[in-house]
Amino acid sequence: MKKLGVAVLGSTGSIGGNAVKILEAYPDWFRTVGLVARSQTALLAEQGAKLNADWIASDGGYDELSRLSGRTVEFSRVAGLICAPEVDVVLCAIVGTAGLPLVLAALGAGKRVALASKEVLVMAGDLVKSRAAAGNGRIIPVDSEHSAIFQCLEGRRKNEVARLVLTASGGSLRNATDAELENATLERVLRHPTWRMGRKVTIDSATLMNKALEVIEAGYLFDFPPEKIKAVIHPESVVHSLIEMMDGTLLAQMSRPDMRFAIGYGMSWPDRLDGRGLPRLDFSALGSLEFSEIDRRRFPSLDFAEAALRCGGTLPCVLNAANEVAVDKFVRGEIRLPRIWSIVDRTMAAHRVEPLDGLDTVLAADRRAREYAGKLN
Repeated sequence: MKKLGVAVLGSTGSIGGNAVKILEAYPDWFRTVGLVARSQTALLAEQGAKLNADWIASDGGYDELSRLSGRTVEFSRVAGLICAPEVDVVLCAIVGTAGLPLVLAALGAGKRVALASKEVLVMAGDLVKSRAAAGNGRIIPVDSEHSAIFQCLEGRRKNEVARLVLTASGGSLRNATDAELENATLERVLRHPTWRMGRKVTIDSATLMNKALEVIEAGYLFDFPPEKIKAVIHPESVVHSLIEMMDGTLLAQMSRPDMRFAIGYGMSWPDRLDGRGLPRLDFSALGSLEFSEIDRRRFPSLDFAEAALRCGGTLPCVLNAANEVAVDKFVRGEIRLPRIWSIVDRTMAAHRVEPLDGLDTVLAADRRAREYAGKLN
């Protein structure tokens, strides 16, 4: 079997680090062509040496990275390098806007993009899909929820499916009172009971904004309207998501909460890895599985997502930008947690929606939303 050439964008983060573990465990499946990170140059150089990557690049710290590794290339060359013939799969785990131009380039070159960065589809879903269609590229979701739905949908006719059901852990504040939400500290918010993730996504999990972004992402990935996408609280994070068929049958994908399952499948698709080193689900020790409705009065993020997905155009991009600004304000101690929702709501209400006719439109909407949200408190 020909080894798949892989480039990892965001290799030093949580998702990227797990992708590196997959590449290390499966040298018979994959060849590491390139690794890209925005920071942690020492770790990036170490990863490059461990995986014998052809090249590594950092969005900043070029001189320091060059001192650490002879594999270093300038970040400005990355878009061209991931489009090279030796790259089969581009795993994108870069948080924020930086991953969008690289994903567009890879899809335009006909690459398979294993997508973990929610912002890419939230900011520019229609643009990304049209670029993939024009370039014969393919998006394979890596978020555990979207990977689950993707796997459940395989081999199914769309008209057989009544709705998609995304599961949510509920984050660190799922049982918090109104007063506890109002007074939540950063330390409390970052104590996620199930997953170990980066700071931004952990805060988004606590506000359920992470699930809101996933609703938008699911709409673009699977071409479903918001009224056919539901989210439910599932604290154990064992059922990663479900689909409901027209006759009421539910199909679910289950595993231990370990991102390597979804990452491995995103990189190996349409084949499936043998699971070496991955934890197996022990039903005898599992106990009960809980599901509950989301209290939208306390957690209004899903209302914002449905409105953005229904409207389309630049509004999902604005939601994402406003949330990033608000989360940063919370981290710096400038606002209390519930003000995140207020800032997102007010920024969306003030925005004049435009159709997505190109990358410049996306970036301009993102910039205006950040400027507006930055003035709110």
